[in-house]
Amino acid sequence: MSITSTIGPRVRRTPPGVEIVTGERGPGPLPGERSPYPAHRLRATEGGEYLFVGVRGAPAPPDPGPLTLPLAPGDLCFYDARHPAELDFPERFRATVFLVPGELLALTPADARRIARTPVARSSRLGTLLSPLLSDLARTASAARPHVGDMLAWNAVNLLATLAAEQLEAHAPRTPDGRAPVLVRILEYVELHLTEPDLSPETIARAHHISVRYLHRLFQDEGTTVGRWILRRRLEECRRDLVRHGRGGRTIAAVAGRWGFTSATHFSRVFRTAYGMSPREWRDAAGRG
Repeated sequence: MSITSTIGPRVRRTPPGVEIVTGERGPGPLPGERSPYPAHRLRATEGGEYLFVGVRGAPAPPDPGPLTLPLAPGDLCFYDARHPAELDFPERFRATVFLVPGELLALTPADARRIARTPVARSSRLGTLLSPLLSDLARTASAARPHVGDMLAWNAVNLLATLAAEQLEAHAPRTPDGRAPVLVRILEYVELHLTEPDLSPETIARAHHISVRYLHRLFQDEGTTVGRWILRRRLEECRRDLVRHGRGGRTIAAVAGRWGFTSATHFSRVFRTAYGMSPREWRDAAGRG
């Protein structure tokens, strides 16, 4: 992690490749890994402090659409560090720039381009909370001892990851049933991998390039948790199999194992809790019916 300032530079490096740049500057391109993208411009007419988050990552083409975004003091704006935006700003202003690898923010290149088009206004609910907090964290981290500075910088990264997830969710298009497209893809993924015992929030989040925290928030909107959703779907499939095959088919343990349960005892307990009878009682009752 590197922390620098245009006035009295202070540098600190750690492996993840996070950098915080604070200080006064003038118009020109934001810090980045490649040449600036002139079609993407950020414009301001007032001095003051502005916050920017450059998302680092694998090379990807810039967003083809030209864009000019107006900013006000205290606003926070994401940008793609591979193709940094040009600043059309007053002669001097204060800038705080966080350069963070996209994977630490759980952002894909497409995600980074999406949130780069929607600045977080200082006057918004999240902006009011996070803008001064991130500014203070950056200044304090640059003057702190190495160990304390690194901890503060990691706190800033965690706040930015939360902010990125909130921005993606707020501006995501919705399906006809009101679900975010990423949740629809996740539910399809769960169906395809329901038989795998190691299906977990961590594996699901990793497969969709999102944070576990964001995954839990998506399921919270559904009124449940990831674990409960997986358990309910597995129990439903087990219940169908027990009816379909009856006594002459698979054993109860085999049915449980087929749908990702590694313990027959655990399966019987959660089945009884869900349906008010044991798997054997359910199978026998269905057979009589």
